[in-house]
Amino acid sequence: MRLAALIGILMFASSLWASENIADQYPDSALYSKPVEVIPNVWTTTGATGPATYENTGHNNNLNFIVTGEGVVVINAGAAYILAEALHAEVKKITDQPVVLVINENGQGHAMLGNSYWADQGVPILAHIDAYNEAVENGDFMLLRSRGYNKEQADGTRVALPTETFGEIRIIDLGDFRIEVLHLGPAHSPGDVQVWLPKQKLVFSGDMAFHERLLPVFEDTIVLDWIETWETAFEQLGAVYVVPGHGHPTNMDQVRRYTRDYLVFLRGKIGEHIDNGGDLNGAYYVDQSAYAHLDTFEELATKNAGRVYEQMEWE
Repeated sequence: MRLAALIGILMFASSLWASENIADQYPDSALYSKPVEVIPNVWTTTGATGPATYENTGHNNNLNFIVTGEGVVVINAGAAYILAEALHAEVKKITDQPVVLVINENGQGHAMLGNSYWADQGVPILAHIDAYNEAVENGDFMLLRSRGYNKEQADGTRVALPTETFGEIRIIDLGDFRIEVLHLGPAHSPGDVQVWLPKQKLVFSGDMAFHERLLPVFEDTIVLDWIETWETAFEQLGAVYVVPGHGHPTNMDQVRRYTRDYLVFLRGKIGEHIDNGGDLNGAYYVDQSAYAHLDTFEELATKNAGRVYEQMEWE
């Protein structure tokens, strides 16, 4: 009952707190929000649901950690050295256990630029091989973008590559936890991983799952593959608790509604548009108003429609 009550409280709180109009929920820290214990010994600090800005220090995704009893495992390094350092300060308030591993959930800047702090602490950093390659290829561009919006808050941040990589699964038995780091298949971006706690039925979904903000479809996001990975692998985990890549901790029904169902909805809308002889210019304006209440809708809806059109035009 305690676990269900905790999730209920968090879901209720998310409806009050989740807004890209709130610049900072934790003024005493570089972090956007204070860490919250989702279930015993599993913590998350929820990022802003809007774009990365100077005001939120680039903390617009979820930074997480597990206190295992034999060391702390951090999931996501954050978008800057200062964010990783701030997360470590919060960990130290909670436990004397050292951080023994950092997992990058993908190769995007807000997952891996904070590696620079953890590398300086001598902590091993794990990522999928595709995320590693993404950091090699585009890390300098990500760093340049970070310096552009974060200004002096980007001081100390550099591209520090993961020290360990894997292909499909890495199992970590540590203290009271069995931690399965999974690459279930293509989803939002190269090297997306999910961190699954089978005993606790909790998954850190990474960018497999979104809610409270509209998901972005990138140039290299293949929507049909993402839907297939969701249906054949992600949902088959049977997770009771979902800590998404963006948005507060919730459950599978909620992230399905705003991830898988949105992707299916958008493909349906674009399919109808194509069947009616519509072109790319018209695709930008298909009706997505059912999702207009989500943060980042204005920034992303038309881009998403255009990219899905380009993918579906020759199917």
